[in-house]
Amino acid sequence: MNLLIYLIVAAVIGWVATEIMHDRSNLLINIIVAVLGAFLAGYFLTPIFHVGTINDAITIPTMLVTLLGAIILLAIVHLFTHRR
Repeated sequence: MNLLIYLIVAAVIGWVATEIMHDRSNLLINIIVAVLGAFLAGYFLTPIFHVGTINDAITIPTMLVTLLGAIILLAIVHLFTHRR
C-alpha cells in the first residue's frame, strides 16, 4: 500500500517538476524520470536536509525534497537528450 501511495505522489510531483522545467516533449517519459528522481532524492537528499521520505510521511518538507530530486534528474536527462 505504501508503494502505491509513493508512486502516485511521486507521479504528481513529477508532473509538477515537468511543468516547472517547461519541458513537454514527452510527458510520460518526463513523469517516469521524475519518479526516479523522487526515488533517488529519498536516498541522497533526505539525509542532507534531515527530512524523511514521502514513504515515511507526506509533509511539505518531504514534498519539496522530492520535487527537488525530480527537477535535478529531469535537468540532467534534458541536458543529455537535447544536446544532439
